[in-house]
Amino acid sequence: MISRLVFGVPTDTRRHVDRRTVLTYVGTAGAVGLAGCAGDSESGGDGGDGASDDGSTDTDDDAGADASDEFAIDVTMGQMDSGLDPQDHAETNTEIIVGQAYEGLLDRDKSGGIIAGLADEWERTEDGSVRFSLRDGVTFHNGDTVTPEDVAFSIRRIVFDDVGIVSPQSNDLGSVTEVTPGDGAVTVSFEGYNPIAFQLFATNGEIVQQSWIEANDGDYINRNTNGTGPFRVTEYDSGTQVVYEAFDDYWDGAPAADTLTMGASSESSTRVNRLLAEETDIVTNVPPNEVSRVESADVASITSVASARIIFLQMRYDVEPFSSQQFRQAMNYAVDVESIVENVLNGFGAITSQPTLEGHVGHNPDVDPYPYDPAEAERLVEASGHAGVEITLQTPIGRYLRDVEIAQAAADQIDSLSNVSCSLEQREFSSLVQDITAPNIEDRPVFNLLGWGNGEFDGSQTLTPLLSSDGALTVLKNEDLDALLVEAEQTSNPDERVETLQAANELAHDIAPWVFLHQQFSVYGVSSEIEWEPRADEFIDPDTATRR
Repeated sequence: MISRLVFGVPTDTRRHVDRRTVLTYVGTAGAVGLAGCAGDSESGGDGGDGASDDGSTDTDDDAGADASDEFAIDVTMGQMDSGLDPQDHAETNTEIIVGQAYEGLLDRDKSGGIIAGLADEWERTEDGSVRFSLRDGVTFHNGDTVTPEDVAFSIRRIVFDDVGIVSPQSNDLGSVTEVTPGDGAVTVSFEGYNPIAFQLFATNGEIVQQSWIEANDGDYINRNTNGTGPFRVTEYDSGTQVVYEAFDDYWDGAPAADTLTMGASSESSTRVNRLLAEETDIVTNVPPNEVSRVESADVASITSVASARIIFLQMRYDVEPFSSQQFRQAMNYAVDVESIVENVLNGFGAITSQPTLEGHVGHNPDVDPYPYDPAEAERLVEASGHAGVEITLQTPIGRYLRDVEIAQAAADQIDSLSNVSCSLEQREFSSLVQDITAPNIEDRPVFNLLGWGNGEFDGSQTLTPLLSSDGALTVLKNEDLDALLVEAEQTSNPDERVETLQAANELAHDIAPWVFLHQQFSVYGVSSEIEWEPRADEFIDPDTATRR
């Protein structure tokens, strides 16, 4: 096994967590699991009515006789997808759904380490470009072989507007300037040196077939799939469910699950009820108050993992009273995060002190969380000149684990100060996020709860978009922090880069643009009929589960 460290992130050039190895490790035989109609299978698409490639329907007698032995997995999430185009999304729920059928050049293991995907080797060239050597013999679901030209087209489709779409993933891969296919390999060049190139390609850049994309319009591509993943789509009901079958010719061995169904329910109680009624096998975001009910049942259990998502209260630097650093620090002293983690989340969370989570590149272990100190909070409010101020905290409803309850606890604790009044406003997530993503900072919320998932496990991917002056979702402008982030992006020395990011995290702690809350845990309910372990990046991989 050849392994190395890429800027603090462990990587592994082994096959993509070989499924035969996984099955041996976790158990014996077996494996686990928007208005529109089911698609057809024209032009290599996989949506359809279950007919075989030659148009015939499988009537094999043995198939009927063994129907009771079919291993079917059902997954219930909180939200469905926004369409099946693997390059026209940026949200986690869509990535989970399309990621069953599509893959990228690199992938991550369950702890977040970079591993091989469709590329089995990767390296940085002397000029700072990166070169991916493609795995031999990989086919799309329609049977055609993946070519370097397909890979180059896929990256260009994300980055260059004139290739076809304006991809949200261009926010991550936008510094790509050139993509060159070669003999069994693809070389990607960037504007300047990109220190996290491999991290980015482990999270973004699913590979599509050029001829299939060019032969179909956007509506068709959003309702059908033709990827290389372990499952192929057979039915797609927009907003309701997606049904898959195992791809027998998958390069890493067909998954043990014969079929996979992915659906959603926004109500956590509904998800839990379905699990306990044995109507589904994996449910996401089990609230802490439901954990004991699941654990006491014979048919299911709870499994959890610290996710790559940080939860915080962000404060706009340009609006009083949050324009005062002293006031922002006061808000941190006013909130009892330990109590929230223990009493609201039942321990399913880890207190944070900075924008970068522990274990991510650039985390500063010497920066401690703000202690709960109401007296110090009141002192700082007085020093800020904003005593007697009335503020409102906005929170999404049902987007994050117990988000309303967390926000209410924080608002109550702030309101208990003698010199600050704080109320809570609940908002639908879609409406709130529309404001948070407004092009101009003056149109964004002044004080709100937010969660941010960092699938690259690199501090820059939180600091830059949220806290740099030109960040896409920024609430801060600070020249010293900007300078550190620019320095981190320009250095080719991984040790120096880590030190720079650590300095940026220490500065961010002191500037206090957020009330630093906690690292969210992903809490799943899992049927007792299967063995399955969750991933740190929130991606759900039912192909790695086994039947007990």
